[in-house]
Amino acid sequence: MNSVEEHGSSEEHSGEKSAKHKGSVVLRRGRNTETSTSDQRLLDERGSGNWIHSDTWRVLRIQSEFVEGFGALAEVPKAVTVFGSARTPVDHPEYARARQLGAALAKEGFAVITGGGPGAMEGANRGACEADGYSIGLGIELPFEQGLNEWVDLGVNFRYFFVRKTMFVKYSQAFVCLPGGFGTLDELFEALTLVQTAKVTRFPIVLLGTDFWSGLLDWIRTTLVKEGKVSEKDLDLIHCTDSVDEAVRIVREAQQ
Repeated sequence: MNSVEEHGSSEEHSGEKSAKHKGSVVLRRGRNTETSTSDQRLLDERGSGNWIHSDTWRVLRIQSEFVEGFGALAEVPKAVTVFGSARTPVDHPEYARARQLGAALAKEGFAVITGGGPGAMEGANRGACEADGYSIGLGIELPFEQGLNEWVDLGVNFRYFFVRKTMFVKYSQAFVCLPGGFGTLDELFEALTLVQTAKVTRFPIVLLGTDFWSGLLDWIRTTLVKEGKVSEKDLDLIHCTDSVDEAVRIVREAQQ
């Protein structure tokens, strides 16, 4: 099963972490010692016969992961998901911006959801926690996972990316993307696709950091729009700014 972690207030972060067990939901699953992931075993047709023939049973594990995720997050208040690179150093300006963003969102009454990892994700969780907000991390099973960062109040670990992505979308009123890599881009374009195709109610998608994101936006305008792959109005789905205050304003006004 996936695991749920609940930490106390920010004062506890320097000391021992408290633990909770909620029915079948277990605190902090042990470190993964396998070299492959559940996603890889599910999707790899070259896997062993044992895994191939257990696909029908794996459906039950996937179902249980949805049930446990929904159960853990059912009482989460209005929230904003913040995406960003796990590789952002603590002393980098992007970490400071993520921390500022997390605090600003918390002061507006939003819970802050991240992927629960280090880097920019940790910065956003930390800012929310330091501002007495609700800090949530949705982790993922990886071969060399580092576990959830210490600034998470509620943590849920998932085996499957697609289950985790569902939780990001279901419980968020907006997405804010700081500079990041393939994972951040994956989450960004999934959100854009869901909104563009009306699979979800439209919500704000904000890119924070114009220097980083301007090249991508220029490519969308000069290539995708020019060649008719997306429409001009699709650009309206994206907001880009350098200002944390403006990002929060966009999110706040979308709720009015």
